[in-house]
Amino acid sequence: MGNYDLEKVLPHNHPIILIDDIIDCNLETHTVKTIVRIYEDKMFFDKTINGVPVITGIEFMAQTIGCYSYFRNSQKPPRIGFLLGSRLYETYIDRFENGKEYYVEAKEVFSSEELVSFECLIYNEEEKICAEAVINAYMPANTINLIGMLNV
Repeated sequence: MGNYDLEKVLPHNHPIILIDDIIDCNLETHTVKTIVRIYEDKMFFDKTINGVPVITGIEFMAQTIGCYSYFRNSQKPPRIGFLLGSRLYETYIDRFENGKEYYVEAKEVFSSEELVSFECLIYNEEEKICAEAVINAYMPANTINLIGMLNV
């Protein structure tokens, strides 16, 4: 895998796309792995900490889940999904450090028609866990109707 046009995979455009590539997606094991590279031009980069704040890890996880959804949906154009929340977001670093690469893994642990839950990990090049969480998301079957409801 690798070298994906992430604007076709995720319902975002650059610079909102924070992950840099898809490393692997396995629908049999319900897992996906992406890579994030930290550099000064990355959205949310904070020069005062020479990196990206750790809270941004939740979005790294959410975009990784979006990649899994793309493959699960037979690589059709991405549907909009909504992050409902996270449980137990734990971080073990003070920032995502400039010049470093981080790997994001997500494993689907629950799925119904429109609700899904993933266990997620972010780890560094030394395979040290940097952050972990359970992410819950909602992907409505009919996004057009939902958008119409939100415009009321």
